[in-house]
Amino acid sequence: MAESKNYYMICYDIRDPKRWRKAYKLLQGHGDRLQYSIFRCRLNPRDRERLRWKLEQILEKEDSLLIAGLCTRCVERVEACNRPESWTVEHDMHQIF
Repeated sequence: MAESKNYYMICYDIRDPKRWRKAYKLLQGHGDRLQYSIFRCRLNPRDRERLRWKLEQILEKEDSLLIAGLCTRCVERVEACNRPESWTVEHDMHQIF
């Protein structure tokens, strides 16, 4: 059975430009960039942990990382005021078992 995917908002504050670019490139392959250091990713639990582990290999003590899980109801209530197209959600209406 396939693992279900959830949305996560991943935010980071990285002091060194070289480390910032590494994290940016890593996250580009996993989600959509909403702002310079904020990504929206749709991941299953295994992929989320793998991504967190890879990010922590890049980060140093002075850097910070926030991974916020968003439930379906939270995703529906997100308001993208200035650029509404930046938070379009693809709805999976069915699952294959």
